[in-house]
Amino acid sequence: MAKKLKKIETPIDQRETFVSIQKSFADSDLSVEEKLKTLYALQQADTEIDKILQLRGELPLEVESLENEIADLKAKSANIASQIDELNDKIAESKHNIAECESQLEKYQSQLENVANSREYDSLNKEIENQGLLKAIAEKNIDESKKAILAKKTDLEAVKEKIDVKNEDLKAKKDELATIVESTAAEEAKLRGRRDACAEKIDARTMSAYERIRKSCNNHLAVVSVFNGDSCGGCFNSIPPQRLIDIASNKKMIICEYCGRILVNPDFE
Repeated sequence: MAKKLKKIETPIDQRETFVSIQKSFADSDLSVEEKLKTLYALQQADTEIDKILQLRGELPLEVESLENEIADLKAKSANIASQIDELNDKIAESKHNIAECESQLEKYQSQLENVANSREYDSLNKEIENQGLLKAIAEKNIDESKKAILAKKTDLEAVKEKIDVKNEDLKAKKDELATIVESTAAEEAKLRGRRDACAEKIDARTMSAYERIRKSCNNHLAVVSVFNGDSCGGCFNSIPPQRLIDIASNKKMIICEYCGRILVNPDFE
């Protein structure tokens, strides 16, 4: 008994167009006419979905942009708060240094009263002078840190005010978007159901080419009917008479030689 040959599937090339799959288009459980009708129905569903998405306008992008701005502002706020914490730590460290300096000064002052010679006296005075300088530096650091903290707190308040304003804008945009989405949700769900039903009938290679053509066109039309009797419904260039006959026959995939879209029988409408 002869072995049944297994068909080898060629990997899908994401650069494929309808032209490159034209020969294999008829190789399907569906007839060419049914496949063309399904593709046209898919395109119609996608076009209606596009119209619904257009109602939302720039709102989704505006919402995303505001969310990114708020995230950046929050990161900036956290960074300023961290800098304030570091300055407070610096103040605490300087206060500790001042306490140590005062303790040392008290010790050296006590020793100064019981010096045995001038050399020891000069040495103690030198230490007292050094401790006085260290204390002055620590006090200066505290003063500068306090001024820096005040400036940072002013910056922090300004950032928080911006966050509040942006949050209000975001809420308004989200509410507006939610209203639009809610008003079109049922229709969109119905259309997506139609789309999914059509997509299930179409092979992966054709779907890949369809999606690629849709993305490359400004009007997102990959499948169009004949316009005004003799023109491509996508680019509006004239279609040769023989191609018009082939389109009307519904027996083969016909591609517009100018824009690469699938041309279908206007009767499908």
